[in-house]
Amino acid sequence: MYFDENKKALFVIGMDQELQPLLQQLTNINPENMLTLQVFGPEIAEPYGDFMRDIILTVYQENVEGIFVVGTTDNERIAVDIHDLQRKIYEHEEMKEKIKTIDFLFTHCIPEFRGVTFYEWLRGSKTVIESIQKSVKLLRHHPLIPSSIRVCGLLMDKKNGELSELQVGEMKSF
Repeated sequence: MYFDENKKALFVIGMDQELQPLLQQLTNINPENMLTLQVFGPEIAEPYGDFMRDIILTVYQENVEGIFVVGTTDNERIAVDIHDLQRKIYEHEEMKEKIKTIDFLFTHCIPEFRGVTFYEWLRGSKTVIESIQKSVKLLRHHPLIPSSIRVCGLLMDKKNGELSELQVGEMKSF
């Protein structure tokens, strides 16, 4: 896996604070060329949400040439415990009707959520690999991300310091 230290790269990472210094060490990208955005997962849940807006603005404002979605092997299962979450939400009586309304909107009115319930959306992907693959596909096919930008998924094993690239369909050179 080759990283050009002189090209600007955006790393979409989870909430792990140790990840950024490890990525700098493993990729040899100059710190001034390395940008990071943190998200829970790492998963981009909405194609036109605030986090995606941050990615798009970063790409254009900073002249990013590559986007890397990075997860770690020590976080194999990232999904929220949906049953526990549902129980906590339903402890508030007024939430039951609100969830029914949101499910209706997800099912019938919001095309990017078609076929997904509120709880499925909130839970996210079941594994970190699934999350990375989903995010990479979304970025590669997003109409506002230039096709010239390389987008790939990386999986880091923090225990042995290895970084491996996940194969997710077609690749763009960087």
